[in-house]
Amino acid sequence: MENLVSFAVPVRARSVGSTIARIVPAAVRIVMGLIFFVFGLNGFLNFIPPPSGPVPEGAIAFGMALMKTGYLFQLLKGTEVLVGALLLANRFVPLALALIAPVVVNIFAFHAFLEPSGLVLAAVIVAAEVYLAWTYRGVFRPMLRARPA
Repeated sequence: MENLVSFAVPVRARSVGSTIARIVPAAVRIVMGLIFFVFGLNGFLNFIPPPSGPVPEGAIAFGMALMKTGYLFQLLKGTEVLVGALLLANRFVPLALALIAPVVVNIFAFHAFLEPSGLVLAAVIVAAEVYLAWTYRGVFRPMLRARPA
C-alpha cells in the first residue's frame, strides 16, 4: 500500500506540470494569434478607431510610405491575418512564427523609435514570439545547422 501512495504522488505532480506545459504555450499561441488576426483585419476593414491624440510625425511618414508603395501595407496586413489564422487553428505554427518574426521586429522598432505609446504591447508580442520559438526550438534546430546533413 505504501508503495502505491509513493508512486501516485510523483505521477500526479508530473501530470499537473505537463498540463501547465501544454496550457501555457497554447494560451500564448492563441493570444498572439488573436492579436495578429484582429490587427491584420483592421488594416483592411478599419474597425478599430484611430488614436485620438497626436501621432508623431515620423510614425505618420512611415505609415504613409507603406501605403504609397501600393502593395507593402496590404502584404503586411495579409501576412498578419494569415499568421493569426494559422496560430489560432494550431496549424503550421513553426512556419507562422518564422513568417511573422521580421514583422515582430519591425513592430517593436516602430514603437521603440517612432510611437512609444504602444511599446508595452510590442514588448508583449516580442516576448510571445520568443517564448513560442523556444517552445518549438526542436523544429527550428535543423534550420540553424551550419552544414545540413
